[in-house]
Amino acid sequence: MNRKFLSTALTALVLGVFSAHATSPAMATPAPAGTNGSPSDALTALFGDPVIAKGKGFEIKQSALDQIMVGAKGQAAASGQQLPPDFEVRALHQLITIQMLLQIATDADRAAGQKDADLQFTNLLKHFGTIEAFNRQLKAVGMTMEDLRAKAAQEAIAKQALKTALNVSVSDAEISSFYTGHPSDFEQPEKVHVRHLLLTTVDQATQAPLPADQVAAKRKQIDDLLRRARAGEDFATLARQYSEDPGSKDNGGEYTFPRGQMVAEFETAAFALTNNQISDVVTTKFGYHIIKLLDRTPAKTLELTSVVDGVPVSESIKNYLLQQKIAKLEPDYLAKLKKTSDVEIVDAKLKADSDADEAAAAAAAAADATAPAVPDQK
Repeated sequence: MNRKFLSTALTALVLGVFSAHATSPAMATPAPAGTNGSPSDALTALFGDPVIAKGKGFEIKQSALDQIMVGAKGQAAASGQQLPPDFEVRALHQLITIQMLLQIATDADRAAGQKDADLQFTNLLKHFGTIEAFNRQLKAVGMTMEDLRAKAAQEAIAKQALKTALNVSVSDAEISSFYTGHPSDFEQPEKVHVRHLLLTTVDQATQAPLPADQVAAKRKQIDDLLRRARAGEDFATLARQYSEDPGSKDNGGEYTFPRGQMVAEFETAAFALTNNQISDVVTTKFGYHIIKLLDRTPAKTLELTSVVDGVPVSESIKNYLLQQKIAKLEPDYLAKLKKTSDVEIVDAKLKADSDADEAAAAAAAAADATAPAVPDQK
């Protein structure tokens, strides 16, 4: 199932963490040092932590925006992309929206939101295998687990409060209609479950190639590890002891993935294996790999009653359709809420950027409204 309603990402912050872990068996890039190793803490230490926006019942400080920017930049770097120029001001508006909605959240909204955040957090943790691996990846984007849990809960509660305020609902008939009308969205691709051991041939901090003598030593070591694995030594133990992939070594080198997620050489070798078979040494831009196939899951079509990451498909469809309905009503509602919440952007630069962004959006909307209809080409 490939729609956004089955995403495991909690926030833009989580996307940065998850992208660094899941896109390939690559090395994590250490965060610049701050007061506790966090880039956002480093910025706070240098420039202080002023209030940049406020409204009835809330203030937003610079550190909250800095933390989002660190996570988003990590995500962009992991995918070889750059953030759009207006990303910072849009992130600020998202923070403002969350805080406005938290002010109107009921006890029921808070309970439902917390439950949803806990479930998604649990699912995210499963992808990392161990608390240690998760914490290491969080540190790489300047976060702690407590930060992540708190922000994920706030976002989930805010979403629940918005749904309550807009009073939208989805019927069983709508769920069934969507399911039958979008069969390709419920096709689950073949996946392989492997253990993996990596010896890097690049510098973990700079990603520059290691000197030739070090690469030769790594090749000799990986050949020896391959011999030991094929002689019957426990692969998980070897991975924990020798692997240089921080995303998987703590859980014995485990990965589960479909085609199109890992680098080509790694993917080709993994899908060519049979159960319990150990690959030859596989060379990628990251270094030398050994892969052991544990099992594979054939491609299948999900039923409405199927459960993915702890959530029934029918419930995921319901949430998706709810979000579609909310998206239509949300702009007008939030504009009114912003006025009654006395929202003010205090930071001069962000205020100017916000005004420019709103002016551009208004101009685009006006242009769309006055554009001539495209003639029917039939």
